[in-house]
Amino acid sequence: MAWHARVLVIANVTANSPDLLAALKERADRGPIDVTLLMPATRNGFAGREEAQGRLDEALEGWREAGFEPSGIVGDPDPVVALHEAWDPRAYDEVIVSTLPGQSSKWLQYDLPHRVAQITGLDVRHVTSRERREPRTGPPPERERPALGPLTLRAPRNR
Repeated sequence: MAWHARVLVIANVTANSPDLLAALKERADRGPIDVTLLMPATRNGFAGREEAQGRLDEALEGWREAGFEPSGIVGDPDPVVALHEAWDPRAYDEVIVSTLPGQSSKWLQYDLPHRVAQITGLDVRHVTSRERREPRTGPPPERERPALGPLTLRAPRNR
């Protein structure tokens, strides 16, 4: 039986992105891998973990459809804490961190890929992914309008 590299993937909103799946396929082309997705919860408490579990299950299903046999973990809302809780150097050989691009990524604002490398002692592959969202459908949200609409009176200014 061939040796499988054990890859830990840290992702949240980008977990189902085509960019991340392409990176996983590229890695699998170099040799067999076992992948584990670590997805931080959206917020503290049961509701945040439950929401993350739903997104994790959806992402793992997409990975299965792409030909992987993944496992998954919902972690702490702070991705560094989640990594500390999940990290075992005997369990993983490689790490991939998937983030949104540039300024839209909170994880890049505090340099998560480098922090993960410091914690794990491994070279970390950083994948920049576009967020995958379902298109909005239906009417626009209701807006509260003033009674007089654009003719709303303003209070006089003190000059």
